[in-house]
Amino acid sequence: MNDRERFNATMHYKPRDRSLICDFGFWPETIDGWHVQGLPAWVTGGHDTTQTDKFFGMDLYNGGPSPNVGLYPAFPEKVLEDRGDHEVVQQSDGVRVLRKKYMGSIPSHLGHLLVDRQSWNTHYKPRLDAGSPGRFPTGSDLDKAVKIWIDPHRRTPCVGWGGSLFGCLRDWMGMENIVLVPYDDPEWFEEMVTTLADVTVAMLGRMFAAGACLDAISMWEDMCFNSGPLLSPHLFKKYLVPQYRRITDLARSHGVDVIWVDCDGKIDDLLPLWLEAGVNCMFPLEVGTWQADPVQYREHYGRELLMMGGFDKHILARSKKDIQREVHRLTPLVEDGGFIPFADHRVPPDVPLENYLYYLEQARQCWGKNHPSLKPLGQLELAKESLPRKAQTQPQAG
Repeated sequence: MNDRERFNATMHYKPRDRSLICDFGFWPETIDGWHVQGLPAWVTGGHDTTQTDKFFGMDLYNGGPSPNVGLYPAFPEKVLEDRGDHEVVQQSDGVRVLRKKYMGSIPSHLGHLLVDRQSWNTHYKPRLDAGSPGRFPTGSDLDKAVKIWIDPHRRTPCVGWGGSLFGCLRDWMGMENIVLVPYDDPEWFEEMVTTLADVTVAMLGRMFAAGACLDAISMWEDMCFNSGPLLSPHLFKKYLVPQYRRITDLARSHGVDVIWVDCDGKIDDLLPLWLEAGVNCMFPLEVGTWQADPVQYREHYGRELLMMGGFDKHILARSKKDIQREVHRLTPLVEDGGFIPFADHRVPPDVPLENYLYYLEQARQCWGKNHPSLKPLGQLELAKESLPRKAQTQPQAG
């Protein structure tokens, strides 16, 4: 089976040769540290996983061209102030942040352009016009996109971008501001959420009109923390669920029944509402201090809920016995289907390269049935040989 066949079989609880072996990504600092530990210099990291996917021999679960459903045109990104190791930057979303020059940590928000109805109407709403030229590919770019969208023999999944209804507003306004808007000006909040859905529905509609045969829809929200959601379930149900339904109903009318949302944090209060709204897959199912557990989710929601992620990233920094134990614990769920396991967020810098390589070995043996096609051309062995001798001679637990 190829990656696309394996993805679709997994997400529909059908027989497959093995699980996909993949990952969400790595913090840039993680890759920098692994270079010192023996990772070849050509393997770069960050949000672009092209090189790490190649080196570690990962399967692909996401890809394909998708039109712009965000701000268009984007704000010009520019450095406003140099502060030595830091710089003040206006980002492409109009937010002013303080970020480090040489590390990949999350920048701190200093100010927001979106603060009220006037700034919405002046700076943001015009950039969310679904009819803006350039938002959807044209000419040869469209020809190339359509060729991928309609190809029945493509080897990797083609996933449409479903945008965001709340997460981007949180970024544009800041957390403190966005949580007050539904109370201070509910009509304006509803207008913003509806506008975001309008763009997504329009762009996905044009994709389907062009013949797109998608394997899934991907959305992003990040609207939960370690104690629960930023928006109450009542407001979520009132304002967001109807707009999600416009997107998910459109997708299902064109045969797309795998729709995931990328939301960190404790999602328990919103999960049943996402399912009600037609969003049926949680990604990357963060474990966190609240101890979320994909096994328990399956027991509670059954096969209605699809999951991706769910392997506690902190375990990767512990002993090899701990890693082996968690891989084995999740194996029955992997075999049942509807679950693609990988670290529950980007792999952090405290994870040694040796541990990550051991995790991949265990995953290949238990989830991949030690399938020969999973051997990345000897590169795992190469990485091991590059590790400092002291690290190689440490006893392996378990």
